[in-house]
Amino acid sequence: MQASEPDPHGDLSLRTVAMPADTNPSGDIFGGWLMALMDLAAGTAASSRAKGRTATAAVSHLSFLRPVKVGDVVCVYTEIIRIGTTSMTLAVEAWALPRGQEPRHKVTAAEFVMVAVDGDGKPRPVPPA
Repeated sequence: MQASEPDPHGDLSLRTVAMPADTNPSGDIFGGWLMALMDLAAGTAASSRAKGRTATAAVSHLSFLRPVKVGDVVCVYTEIIRIGTTSMTLAVEAWALPRGQEPRHKVTAAEFVMVAVDGDGKPRPVPPA
């Protein structure tokens, strides 16, 4: 890993391989595909902490830092940074490990606000830890 790049923050929540079907005409992976992975990872982490269903309420501070190429292993890390009454904010980072196993690098970062919801989709309290 490059000395200038820190390690990922949070827990590894998702890992997958970027495939040709997920590319734009330039051969880079679509940003929307990366956002979907980040949303899935945030939802998984939030649902585990909320002990039930959650819904994405907001995404902010989204930055695309470097392109992802076909064959890269994409790893998404999540860290809960705030918990409110019915919601939680997660820092989400996506890192890519190029297919040649070169140093990994951060490709995307954002904050996701996830709301704990009941069976009817209404907000419910996040249970104590």
